[in-house]
Amino acid sequence: MIPSMAEMMTQVGSAIAGLMVAYAMFQNYFPYELRGPIRRYSQKLINFFYPYIQISFPEYHGDGFARSNAFTAIERYLNANSTTQAKRLKANVVRDSEAIVLTMANHEEVTDEYQGIKLRWASSETTPNRQSISFYPREDEKRYFRLTFHRKHRDVITTNYLKHVLNEGKAITVKERRRKLYTNNKSEGYGYRRSMWSHVLFEHPATFDTLAMDPDKKLDIINDLLNFSKSKDYYAKIGKAWKRGYLLYGPPGTGKSTMIAAMANLLKYDIYDVELTAVKDNTELRKLLIDTSSKSIVVIEDIDCSLDLTGQREKKKDKKEEENDKKKDDEKDAVKEKMKKMEENKTSQVTLSGLLNFIDGLWSACAGERIIVFTTNYVEKLDPALIRRGRMDKHIELAYCGFEAFKVLAKNYLDVDWHDLFGTIKRLLEETKMTPADVAENLMPKLGGEDGETCLMRLIKALEEAKEEARVKAEEEEKQKAEKLANEEEENKKEKEKQNENLANGVKENGEVNEAKTENLENGVKENGEVNTQNLENGVKENGVATK
Repeated sequence: MIPSMAEMMTQVGSAIAGLMVAYAMFQNYFPYELRGPIRRYSQKLINFFYPYIQISFPEYHGDGFARSNAFTAIERYLNANSTTQAKRLKANVVRDSEAIVLTMANHEEVTDEYQGIKLRWASSETTPNRQSISFYPREDEKRYFRLTFHRKHRDVITTNYLKHVLNEGKAITVKERRRKLYTNNKSEGYGYRRSMWSHVLFEHPATFDTLAMDPDKKLDIINDLLNFSKSKDYYAKIGKAWKRGYLLYGPPGTGKSTMIAAMANLLKYDIYDVELTAVKDNTELRKLLIDTSSKSIVVIEDIDCSLDLTGQREKKKDKKEEENDKKKDDEKDAVKEKMKKMEENKTSQVTLSGLLNFIDGLWSACAGERIIVFTTNYVEKLDPALIRRGRMDKHIELAYCGFEAFKVLAKNYLDVDWHDLFGTIKRLLEETKMTPADVAENLMPKLGGEDGETCLMRLIKALEEAKEEARVKAEEEEKQKAEKLANEEEENKKEKEKQNENLANGVKENGEVNEAKTENLENGVKENGEVNTQNLENGVKENGVATK
């Protein structure tokens, strides 16, 4: 006869009660010395028939008070599976993260699959049996993740899967973190904290989609950056530090700083903006580099103005070359002249050698996955050793606004893909020079009711004015050049006339001297003749007298 449900429940309850009584008697009356061996051998017996392996990942390790990096990475990795499988979730906003992290609550379990292998992750915690209150959460409860898998997959799990989980978890953490913009503090301001960097949240909206430049050039830069970010193994293979240098150069207002922001947003990197004038010496510069994190862009803007590092290897030039260089650099040296006036207050002792070691020395390999960016308005002023390939691997010129760059700006500012005025603007952009910053300023609506055509007309007017100013300036320069050339010719003519006059005076003076010398010579000969004749006559006379 089949027993009823009530009878079955009664039997199960009786069995459970019997087991509880037996366990209580075991705890109270069984010798403590025998419990350990029995538990050990019982566990071996269970393991012999139980084919699964378990690995635990505690939230805290040993006596440390910092969370385990492995636990944090696993928590972020399981975030996706937890939200779709677990019925009870815990929500938390992690420090420096933009996303809400959802993790499975205690005693929940989710599954994962790797190369066809089924795995189970469970979240648990252990609570100590004590009545005291601890100030440290890790002593109140010990959370951990437990991974369960079949023992025949031990090698795959321990060798590949765990590495995959940690890498994916770290990548998710980096992707969802709140990125920062750092700047170095003055050495005098470290105090007891020795904080070398200060930071704010990096929230610059620039992207390559909104960057005004030639599309082909833009695509080349994007591909280069993405290829670098995925080339960890390749750089290790060729024995090179995982870093890359970019030199951005061009006139002011061509978008060098915007380019850096777009690079950071593309790769999800932090930015470290180094102010060289606030760095005491080469040693401090090296410490700043060590204190930067991976997945970052180290920037030195306007490096030709930051420190006088460009003239340390200048070659000797003849007088004519110096005059030509001086003529070309009259406008460019305005900032440098100002820096020379401040030389007395200068405290930085960073040298060119220290900067070279900073970007390409042994210490530059620390942290890994780092981009170094220099910007300058005058690339010809920089020392060749500073910008050679291997240090600044890719040189990017950001020039004046072309028609393709204008179309990007028109789309960004006016949401216009094409207009009848585009042809006129294209012609004017080819005939005159205007930076993307100036073009953008003219395209930006100044009043709420301005439409796209009004802004385009304003740009055309600005381009025509710039063209006229350039023409007038060119004429003035040509006029000044002609006047200078005429003055030089006049000076040369006067100098030549003066030389001829001096030469004529010299010849005349030499003629008079020669005539005087000739006259003196004739007088001398005449005198000598008279003296000799007189002496001869006297001698003959004396001889005659003597003969007689």
